[in-house]
Amino acid sequence: MSNVPRIALNNGVEIPQLGFGVYQIPPPEVAQATARALEAGYRHIDTAAAYRNEAGVGLAIRESGIPRTEIFITTKLPNAGQGYESTLASCEKSRRELGVETIDLYLIHWPYPRHDLYVDTWRALEKLYEDGAVRAIGVSNFLPPHLDRLLAECHVVPTVNQIELHPSFQQAALSKYSVERGITVESYSPLGQGQDLASPIVLELAARHGKTPAQVILRWHIQHGFVVIPKSASAQRVRENIDVFDFSLTISEMADIDGLESGLRTSGDPATFDSPQI
Repeated sequence: MSNVPRIALNNGVEIPQLGFGVYQIPPPEVAQATARALEAGYRHIDTAAAYRNEAGVGLAIRESGIPRTEIFITTKLPNAGQGYESTLASCEKSRRELGVETIDLYLIHWPYPRHDLYVDTWRALEKLYEDGAVRAIGVSNFLPPHLDRLLAECHVVPTVNQIELHPSFQQAALSKYSVERGITVESYSPLGQGQDLASPIVLELAARHGKTPAQVILRWHIQHGFVVIPKSASAQRVRENIDVFDFSLTISEMADIDGLESGLRTSGDPATFDSPQI
């Protein structure tokens, strides 16, 4: 059983608010890691074609014994797959790798703006959504100008904008911009790739609540209304990371963590990121 709440996206599809990310988990290890997460109660698994581990995720889901309808799968289109026809082909490949008829959430991984393909790519996602190949479509790493073009030139509003977001890099303006347009914000690298765990404020709050620093930060994401996808190869941390629904941070404690903003990005800048490998 899972105690993770689900929140409704703008098309009515419900997504578990806390999921398990498999970025940088090697293909030979991802099935075991995903199985561990499912056993711990996770029902939302986030992968991507660029991670090259979709097949292992799919294997773990099939062997879990958990009904497919209870598990929410997110995957993402690689930059090299952008363009209308290549997007359709890339999605079909991901469905085969995962071994599923329908992907719950399909994202454009990056805007890849120098190539100016993301509008045509989004139109292909709209087609996939219309045809029932995916239950929801969204974007990752999109900035306001990229979102504005989709909203002006296309028909379906993205359900999700998955962005780097953690206490030291909160992207508050982008989050607000997305939410105001009905787009759910999803946090990746939610612990700042570990750098935020050493904050004295976080350590103090962890001691106060009898929780780990990671649990305090994940609770901060949850109370802000974000969907959050921590990743860990440690079985103990996988169990700890989902154990964040039995305590709450006060308004002042939330504000204390809000004050940790330092502008420290750990991933690429979406305005210039140009790797075809992702």
